[in-house]
Amino acid sequence: MKKISFILFSTILLMSCSSINVASDYDTKVDFTKYKTFAFYKPGIDKADISSLDKKRVLKAIEVELLAQGLRKSNEPDMLVSIFTKSRRKVNINQNRNSFGYAFGWGRSPWMIGMRNNDLNINEYTEGTLFIDFIDKSKKELVWQGIGTGALRVNNVEKKEARIKEFVKEIVSKFPPGNNK
Repeated sequence: MKKISFILFSTILLMSCSSINVASDYDTKVDFTKYKTFAFYKPGIDKADISSLDKKRVLKAIEVELLAQGLRKSNEPDMLVSIFTKSRRKVNINQNRNSFGYAFGWGRSPWMIGMRNNDLNINEYTEGTLFIDFIDKSKKELVWQGIGTGALRVNNVEKKEARIKEFVKEIVSKFPPGNNK
């Protein structure tokens, strides 16, 4: 029974960690239909505190999502794209108490049948936040920002790439504002 409760808890924990919390903010006075082309804003991207390989993965995922929305990559863009990242270590501590049994009397009887389980589950992971900024090139102003926060797993390259694609897809799905996908 102890093993079953641990497996159940682990599954629930992994499912809860796999979600990505996404939010977006934007300038309400901007007509987002005017943006047809984009390019990456290198000075901003260079400041992102992730490896060069992960930057490439993030930028490729953004490019795929924007192209899927009908925008084009251009040397003369309407919109610049930048990224920013943050991460922090998180620790979840959960005490799993299961009781099962039957007692005679008012609970003070030595005649108790059943099981009692006190498991302490500690889970340490990295929570990452990815900011994707869309900047109006002509005005040089931030017009839209998407933010995604969730648990990061770096067990292997394939899982890392999949997680980055998932983050980017969830964030960029909020663009343009009012686009209910």
